[in-house]
Amino acid sequence: MSVHIKTPEAIERMRVAGRLAAEVLDMIAPYVQPDVTTEELDLRCHEHIVKVQGSIPAPLNYRGFPKSICTSVNHVVCHGIPANKRLKKGDIVNLDITVIKDGYHGDTSMMFCVGEPSILARRLVKVTREALWRGISVVRPGATLGDIGHAVQQFVEAQGYSVVREYCGHGIGREFHEDPQVLHYGKPGEGLVLRPGMCFTIEPMVNAGKRFIKLLPDGWTVVTKDRSLSAQWEHTLLVTPDGHEVLTLRADERAAVPGA
Repeated sequence: MSVHIKTPEAIERMRVAGRLAAEVLDMIAPYVQPDVTTEELDLRCHEHIVKVQGSIPAPLNYRGFPKSICTSVNHVVCHGIPANKRLKKGDIVNLDITVIKDGYHGDTSMMFCVGEPSILARRLVKVTREALWRGISVVRPGATLGDIGHAVQQFVEAQGYSVVREYCGHGIGREFHEDPQVLHYGKPGEGLVLRPGMCFTIEPMVNAGKRFIKLLPDGWTVVTKDRSLSAQWEHTLLVTPDGHEVLTLRADERAAVPGA
């Protein structure tokens, strides 16, 4: 495993890329409405990233992915491809944004509720977001990847939900996906020890039903095997000398996090 420790210059560029990725989610939020297509959301994000930010949408043509963002609706776990599917009231949808600016990546995602979701859907979205922050809360020098995975898994399973195991967080920097892999399950004290300068994502995928998934014939879209709802939230993290910094805070989160 080759984990890159970021230089001060690289960290500054990661901060910029992270802020830009978060800004895309802030920009697109008002447009996530009933009757809009996921392709329309993709086009708006693409135009903003390229023309307003002067950046590059990392997913576009990455290993053949055909669009600029991922849009995962209801029972889609991750990597949903934007298309002419129209959102409807009660849907939940994850928008996954990755921006490249000056050679560095910022990666984040969030859940949107379209209209008024069911109580089950709203609870799943809320629990998954809390699971992300439980994982983030343990990030500091000397902690391990197992500590992160355990914090997420213990909380999620206590709520009666399941954690997807086939997909995970990842190191990030000049490359979209770097070492290490950041699992959302595990045992305290196990795995890589965190050091200042490491950058990685935490992005738990949580299913309302069982954890099992399947890949659709398009080679990208991952769905729950039992067709249960799935949710995901993601942030990019920097390990600092005395804790961590979330590089992809959105406007509402910056207001809530001291010193952000």
